[in-house]
Amino acid sequence: MVLVVVFWGGAAQAGQLKSHIESFPNWQKLTVPSAQGDLIYPDWMAGTWNVTSTLVDVAAPLAPDLVTPGFESNRRTLNVPVSFIVRFVRDASQDLVADRAFNGLNLARAYLGRSVVAVKTDPTSPNKQITLLKGDRTLVSLVTGRATESLHNDEFITTEVFQQLFKGGSQPYFNEVESTTAYQLLANLAMEADQVTAVYLSPQEADYFKANSQPVALYRYRLEFLHLDVSPQ
Repeated sequence: MVLVVVFWGGAAQAGQLKSHIESFPNWQKLTVPSAQGDLIYPDWMAGTWNVTSTLVDVAAPLAPDLVTPGFESNRRTLNVPVSFIVRFVRDASQDLVADRAFNGLNLARAYLGRSVVAVKTDPTSPNKQITLLKGDRTLVSLVTGRATESLHNDEFITTEVFQQLFKGGSQPYFNEVESTTAYQLLANLAMEADQVTAVYLSPQEADYFKANSQPVALYRYRLEFLHLDVSPQ
């Protein structure tokens, strides 16, 4: 999970994001509206969930010429389930949003262990998150674009585009990540999701124009959610 050209408003045209995620691995970059405020989820996602995330497919469309750092190590985690806890809570306006700091810390530690010191969300913007790692390393993630789509009252799809900055190595590393997730409500307080994370080079990269807006890495995950509490937050 980590960590998108058609124009629309905040809500996508019916079926557009669904077709997008079903196109894997023939991925085409979309242009989404600028992110305004937080991502609002449907009420049926409220509460605390145990998530099992499994990487089920990977692709490097521009290999061997262009491959993002970490692709080979990520490929070695194929079909290895990883579990963590997430929760969705009410904000001051009573909209349902992700507890981004809580979820980000649990997700990061599930994949990176105790090398993750803390995850903080900018108090002035829910779209900026900082992950602090041991050794004075940091990952700054900024949500710059977003689109959503609701289907049949039990399926919710969202695309978020992140600008990421890794600091603490020999030199800063930038990239752009698009995460598209299709959530499906199931019976018995359960939920599943199909998620594709696409990694793009940033304009600061020497090979940016060589990539020609194509992803350098694609990761597809199967997510299984089991509700841990009965009453919504």
